[in-house]
Amino acid sequence: MTKRREPSFVVIPEFRVRPQVRTAFLDAALDDARHSLADEAGCRRFDVVCPQDTEDTVLFYEVYDDRAAFDAHLQTPHLKRFQAATKALEVEETVVRFATLENA
Repeated sequence: MTKRREPSFVVIPEFRVRPQVRTAFLDAALDDARHSLADEAGCRRFDVVCPQDTEDTVLFYEVYDDRAAFDAHLQTPHLKRFQAATKALEVEETVVRFATLENA
């Protein structure tokens, strides 16, 4: 019998993005995602997702080892850059969901 690993910590923020700033926002989001994966040992996944049913919504699917790894992410230079870009582009963060991912 295989022992289950502890659940991962999942963060799913959603943003409302005006069409005229979408490209700039996606550039900033992808920079944050790339650096999160490359620079943070506790970041396991960081996807930038554009739902097909709406043009003004972008969401992230982020998976961290645990809450502490996410809390460390909140202190990184790349997140600070992303937050500054979001503010400058007047992008609204509409909801943030926290969840657990059960690991086999």
